[in-house]
Amino acid sequence: MNAHEIRSAYLDFFKEKGHAITPSAPLVPENDPTTLFTGSGMQPIIPFLLGEKHPLGTRIADSQKCFRAQDIEEVGDNRHTTFFEMLGNWSFGDYFKQEQIVWMWEFLTERIGLDPHRLSFTCFRGNEELGIPKDTEAAELWKKLFREAGIDAKIGENSKEDGIHEGEHIFYYSEKKNWWSRAGVPGNMPAGEPGGPDSEMFWDFGAKLGLHEASPWRDQPCHVNCDCGRFVEIGNNVFMEYKRTESGFEKLAQKNVDFGGGLERLMAAKNDNPDIFRGDIFDTLRKKLEELSGKTYGEDISHTYAFRILMDHMRASVFLIGDGVRPSNTDQGYVLRRLIRRSVRFADMLGIQPNMLKTSVATITDEYASIYPSVKEQEQEIEEVLGKEESKFRETLVRGLKELEKRLASGTLSGKDAFELFSTYGFPLEMTQEIAQEKGIVVDEETYRGEFKKHRDLSRTASAGKFKGGLADHSAKVTAFHTATHLLLAALRKELGNDVHQAGSNITEERTRFDFTYPEKVPRETLDRVEAYVNEAIEAGAAVGTTVMDKEAAKAAGVEGSFWEKYPEKVTVYQVEGPDSTVYSQELCGGPHVKNTADIAQFGRFKIVKEEASSAGVRRIKAILQ
Repeated sequence: MNAHEIRSAYLDFFKEKGHAITPSAPLVPENDPTTLFTGSGMQPIIPFLLGEKHPLGTRIADSQKCFRAQDIEEVGDNRHTTFFEMLGNWSFGDYFKQEQIVWMWEFLTERIGLDPHRLSFTCFRGNEELGIPKDTEAAELWKKLFREAGIDAKIGENSKEDGIHEGEHIFYYSEKKNWWSRAGVPGNMPAGEPGGPDSEMFWDFGAKLGLHEASPWRDQPCHVNCDCGRFVEIGNNVFMEYKRTESGFEKLAQKNVDFGGGLERLMAAKNDNPDIFRGDIFDTLRKKLEELSGKTYGEDISHTYAFRILMDHMRASVFLIGDGVRPSNTDQGYVLRRLIRRSVRFADMLGIQPNMLKTSVATITDEYASIYPSVKEQEQEIEEVLGKEESKFRETLVRGLKELEKRLASGTLSGKDAFELFSTYGFPLEMTQEIAQEKGIVVDEETYRGEFKKHRDLSRTASAGKFKGGLADHSAKVTAFHTATHLLLAALRKELGNDVHQAGSNITEERTRFDFTYPEKVPRETLDRVEAYVNEAIEAGAAVGTTVMDKEAAKAAGVEGSFWEKYPEKVTVYQVEGPDSTVYSQELCGGPHVKNTADIAQFGRFKIVKEEASSAGVRRIKAILQ
């Protein structure tokens, strides 16, 4: 089975189990302004886990495009990628552990034919202090399924401490491993955030991988969650039944199931090859890069590392550009710029000629044309964006070389200097060391690593802060700002025309920041009219409601929305309608809203404080309630 067949098998399987199949949401969240990227299959699903009704019912499944910027520095080993597809199925207050665990076993062992002797499962050990019990139910369900397959699977209590004992296939772990929420462990969860114990699924690639003499873990007990390479997690069943409150935890009004399984990792398990980058989904791209470089993947460890980074970063860049991201120095654009520039560096390492990297785009768009046709349709534009960014980076490298030569003239080069060359000019440490060595100068690598770590930790903290709360942050003021932001877009379209669309947003309790497509500065008198429109809607005491409609009917009715092709046939339409039947706003949106615009008035009048350029063809408005 290749990756596309596994994806189809999964979606067909859950369709047979009564699930509606939905298309992937975009990589840039449309209604979650608190995070840069869609990083998991459940991220677009949060409102429905909290009780909102999904237009397609209580059982849905999909294959979601995902991107995780925090994994950029992990790429280069045999299993980490920044872009991946996550197979997902959800129950919104419908089925729970019994059905999910039985179905997962059936899918893994029967539909895609994985050997049950090489499967292992982990369950939540419980936390008495939090009042959350040990998940013995899940463990016993897995044990029963093993027994029905003729396997006497033992339950291990402490495999992390003393390794796996003979016959053990089921293991208990603490909340650091077997608890899932977007904020991580229970103690980090903000009030309102849903979460719950999970049961992870692992494939065993064989003991020899964990006993390899070069493995830094060769003298430590091997267990399913260690990093020796023997085991890889292929899926996670989250039993989401809790919500964090100010005083602790309480049960959600409905018990939910949230499953996520990495398509690429399932492909690796099915192929019984721990190197994801040897999977069929990378075949044409890998061969193209071999052709461009004149080198062969797997022959040299440093070249293999470079190949993996290129394969991952090129694929991720294609999909990010396809979903509207463009290189810049902020937010999603900064991450894309970093991916492309790293790709150029490692292309140079492999000997790929300048400006040839973009010729690999077609191999990626061809591979995904049948499942994500929009990337194929944008192939030429993607090539142009990549080519332009590479050329710009090479100009930066020339400036960086001049700066390096200037600093080397003093006869020394500190680790801080080396890091500034990297952070400001994108000048790689390896190149700095090589040039310095020619002049007999040694770079203080330890200081460089320290500066790099400080920079990385700061970036991760900023990213975590941006993500914290997600759509679980349903505070009254954030919700008011969210509804006001939709009114802002409606007003902009009224004043500037129907070519204006949302290009991004970020909402806090202090302000809303809204990006929209428009080619030039908006005059203040126009902004005053936009402001007046929003305040008129607020003062009107307009009712805010949602309606489930056929997608084509919604389009015909003039409902505003982006990425129409990605929505299912039934869509949720949000509408703001005044007492005199004036429709102030009508959009596709499943996010949190006030029930009446009068609820916004308690925080003050809507005021636009700034309008500026965000990127080419995109303007940005900052507005407050005061």
